[in-house]
Parts: sequence; structure tokens; C-alpha cells
Amino acid sequence: MPTDGPPPRTILTVSDLTTLLRTHIETTFGDVWVEGEVSNLRVPSSGHVYFTLKDSASQLRAVLFRSAGRFLRFALEDGIHLICRGRITVYEPRGDYQMIVEYAEPKGVGALQLAFEQLKERLAAEGLFNPARKRALPFFPRRIGVVTSPTGAAIRDIIQVAHKRFPGVQIVLNPVPVQGEGAAEEIAKAIAELNDAGGLDVLIVGRGGGSLEDLWAFNEEVVAWAIASSRIPIVSAVGHETDYTIADFVADLRAPTPSAAAVLVVRDQQELLKHLQGFWERAVQAVRVGVRDRRKCVEAERRALLDPAALVERAMLRRDDLEMRLRMALASKVREVRTAVEALRHDVLLQSPVHRIRQELAMLPQLRTRLEQRIRVALALGRRSLLAVADTLHSLSPLAILGRGYSITRRWPDMTLLRAAADVAPGDGIHVRLASGELICEVRRAGEDLRTS
Repeated sequence: MPTDGPPPRTILTVSDLTTLLRTHIETTFGDVWVEGEVSNLRVPSSGHVYFTLKDSASQLRAVLFRSAGRFLRFALEDGIHLICRGRITVYEPRGDYQMIVEYAEPKGVGALQLAFEQLKERLAAEGLFNPARKRALPFFPRRIGVVTSPTGAAIRDIIQVAHKRFPGVQIVLNPVPVQGEGAAEEIAKAIAELNDAGGLDVLIVGRGGGSLEDLWAFNEEVVAWAIASSRIPIVSAVGHETDYTIADFVADLRAPTPSAAAVLVVRDQQELLKHLQGFWERAVQAVRVGVRDRRKCVEAERRALLDPAALVERAMLRRDDLEMRLRMALASKVREVRTAVEALRHDVLLQSPVHRIRQELAMLPQLRTRLEQRIRVALALGRRSLLAVADTLHSLSPLAILGRGYSITRRWPDMTLLRAAADVAPGDGIHVRLASGELICEVRRAGEDLRTS
């Protein structure tokens, strides 16, 4: 028969409960999309990326394992707003739930565009875009290296335009894939190989137009450093006129298209011939003018040689002219020497001891008068000061005090100064000094106040 009472309790350990929760969460949230802002980003030595997705009210721990992170085109940073796809699980040792991120893209901007801006900013800070490191293209290149696809329109356009402008120019192609996995490494390798081969005057690196994904090989860092390390000037010719890649910023010159790159690199033979023809015509004209001028000079000299009298007259005129110039020069030199001697004489007179003694003697009366005036002033000031000191001393003199009716009394005959009546006894002798004169007296009585007795 049934018994009444509470149902039996099922007691779980913490590990059992955590395992149940993990199983339930992973089953329920095996494929979720989560949007949030990245914070607390950490990348330990393992290469896994740990961060927190947060919004204004909550936050969620997340981890992007290294195997999934290598497919991201951009770098994760604190503050990026992401849309992530993955699964939710529980990290049992701490009992924390977290998201295993398998895919991420920035919200509001494409992943490739963000990666482009991040790499562009970093390479600019490292100086790869500095205009000072860019080199000028050779004026007349004879061998041109090209790094592009052998089957694309770019190489055909380059060859066609180059040979049209200058049929004798040589083009060396180092064929590479220009898109897809590993294309960037192949492009960088081809640039290095053409540098090592030598004998090339300039390189053209590029391809035809396409989407940002198609052109991405030219936005890879390995290509940027290969271009920057090239000893040969490089022209970047990637895509159409509106397309810009990292290679464009690093290269010595950017061409809007592969055809334009050929125009920038290869000189037009017809234009060069026109310039050469112009140089030739100007040179011929200069030679003709020079010959005509020389002929005129020779003819003038020839006519002068036919008339000896003219030569003699010319020599006489030259002699007279030189004689007059010599006389004028001598006169000018004499005046200069005379002026210099006069100046020296004046300086010597100014430095003469007699002159200085006369100057000092002329100043003696004036100095004597100033000295006497200062002595009189000093004596008057001293006299007034002395009188003031004498008055002060007189006012402090004991004799002045005696003059006001006081006296100085001493015991007679040892002259000990007396200050109290008890210092003497009746019959003792005393000496009294007055303002005028002295007294020898005998004490008849001694006490504090004898006027009352």
C-alpha cells in the first residue's frame, strides 16, 4: 500500500550540475549569432584570442581559437563592434559560460575594408609610404620586368602599349597567380627573383580590375615589404583608376591601369625622334652661326694684317693709353701714401708723452679746485659731527651730573666709593667731590634718614 511522505531527494555534486548545464546549453545554443563590442582583449602565447563581448547592460566571455582566427582578414582590437557566430558552452572548472567564436565580422564595415585600413595605418607609421624613400623612374629603360598573371589582360596590355611606343624595349615576365590562396607570397617571391636576376631597369607589378577580394593579394603585408625592399624602382598597376591597394602606396609610382603603367615607363619612340630631330636642327644652326661669326673675325683680322700702318697706329694708341693710365695710377698711389703718412703722423702725435703730459697739466688746476672743495666740505662735515659727539659726551659726563647738584663720596683715605650710609661709621673720614672743588669731612652720625633724628 502507498506510504505518505516527501519524495526522495536527488543530490547532485557541483561537477554533475555543471555537466548537465553544459550539455543543455550546448544543445540549445549550438549555433548562435551575437553582436557586441570587444573589450579586455588578450592574446597569450598559445595564439588563442580571449575577449569579452558587451553591450550597455551585459557582457559575455568569448574565445577565438587560433585555428579559426587565422581565417580573419582583420585584427581584433578593443572597441571594435563585432557580429560573431559560434556556440555557447560552459567552462566547467570555473562554472562560467562563454562563446566559442568560429566566425566574426565587423559591424558597419566589411572585414576586408577594415583589414585594409588597419594595415595601411600600421605601414604608414613604419615609414613605408614616406615620399622621401620613393625613387624616380629611369628615363630610358631598355629591360622591363613584369610581375603579373601570364593569362590575364594586364600582360597583353603592357606588351601591346610598350611595343607600340618603343618596339625595341625588352619585357621580362615573371608569371604569378594574382588572386587566391598563396598569391601574395608568390608575388613577393617574384619581385625578389627579378631583383636577384639583375639587368632590369624598372618593374611593373599589377593586374587587371576586380572586386576588393580579387585585388586582395596586393593588400598583403608580405607584398608591401617586398616592394619596399626592391632595389629596382617599381610601378604599381593594380585594377582600374578608382582602385587603390597597399601596393600603390608603397611603390615608387602608382599607375591607374596596367596600360597606363606601360605609358609611364616606356618612352614614345616617335616623340623621342622628334626631340632628337629638334636637337639636331638646333645643333646645326648653332654650328652655322658659330662658323659665320668665326668667318667675320677672320676676315676682320685679315683686313687688319693687310695694312701695317694701321697696326702701328693701333700700337701707338695703345702705348699712349697705357702711359696715361700708368701716370694716373702713380698719382693716385702717391696720394694714398701721403694720406696714410699724415694719418700715422697724427696718431703718433696723439700717442706722444709730451702731448699727454700737456693734457694732464692742463687738467691740474681744475683737479686742485675740486680737491680743495671736497676738503672744505669734508672738514665742515667733520666739525659738525665732532661737535655733535662732544655734546653727547658732555651730556653723559659725570661732571655734568655734578653740575646739577650731585656729588661723589668716597671713604678717606682709601677712596672707596660709598653707596650706602652703612658703609661708614662715626669718626670715619670721607672725601666729597663737588662740581667745583673737593671736601675732606668727618662723619659725626650715620643712618638711613638723619633728618628725622
